[in-house]
Amino acid sequence: MKPKWTALLTVLIAMAAPAAALAKGQQIVVSNYGIAANGMPYAVAMAKGFFKQSGADVTGILSSSGGGTTIRNLVGGNLSFGEADLAGTLAAIQQGADLHIISDDVLTVGEFVWAVKPTSPIRIVKDFAGKKIGYTSPRATSQALDVLLLQTNKVTALPTKVGGFGEQIVALNLGAIDVATLAEPVFSKNAGRLRAIVRAADVLPPMANVVGVATGKAIKQDGEFLKAVLRGRRMAVEFIYAHPDEAAAIVAKAYNIDLATARMSIRNLTAPPKPGHLPYWGSGRFDMAGMKRMIAAQKMVGGFSGSIDLNKIIDRRFLPADLQKDY
Repeated sequence: MKPKWTALLTVLIAMAAPAAALAKGQQIVVSNYGIAANGMPYAVAMAKGFFKQSGADVTGILSSSGGGTTIRNLVGGNLSFGEADLAGTLAAIQQGADLHIISDDVLTVGEFVWAVKPTSPIRIVKDFAGKKIGYTSPRATSQALDVLLLQTNKVTALPTKVGGFGEQIVALNLGAIDVATLAEPVFSKNAGRLRAIVRAADVLPPMANVVGVATGKAIKQDGEFLKAVLRGRRMAVEFIYAHPDEAAAIVAKAYNIDLATARMSIRNLTAPPKPGHLPYWGSGRFDMAGMKRMIAAQKMVGGFSGSIDLNKIIDRRFLPADLQKDY
């Protein structure tokens, strides 16, 4: 084959890869999309057309109530990509699910805030001693963080199961708990009637919060789609940090919350991290130390047990080349 035709063929093949990914429209599933902060970049990616620009025809985003539900929707719905909590993903893999972690999406638990009523005498974490501290449900991240915060500060308190973040607001107002463990955007929505005692980002180290997950089938058959999804999400993350107010307007619409709440939430999450810490939303690059910290925290509350070789279930091939090297 003549050199000029070889070169032309190479260009056509390169162009065909994203086009092939775009041609196959798919839904993706994201834990607590429309509710929790981890999913906000997907709202931006959809609104700004970043997925399509990257070559992924994402036709919709399914939400779920947690990692276990996300995994069931991912596998049972024959989908290619999902975003779920690390412990839930690892537990599913231990139980035999053919899953692979392909991106490290949220690098901290910076969306969490411990708050009280404005009239509460509680001023610092040491004042939590003997008090009822709310969490959502057994083995949830909120329970693990309660235990970790109390252990770190050598405080003995009473972690109390409440139900959800909204339910914690009610329980706090009724006096059923003394401290609520809240997450964005619920905290920002209720900030006017709460007083923050401490933010997780200020007292806890980076911990892998949610990860991008793909099925073994997708790894074999839909590689270009997976690459395109990760490229589109990266574009959305970069857009949020560069244009927080415009991103807030998108999130407010997608999450059905008022603009002021969305702006406060995003500004809290995009605030410069402490020296040596990582940002809340990552672009996909792995923080192995943060993953190990989250596993240790989840083990304390029974969210994960046993051991697992992370290197055997992590696949970095679908990240852009500059993100394949870990932090």
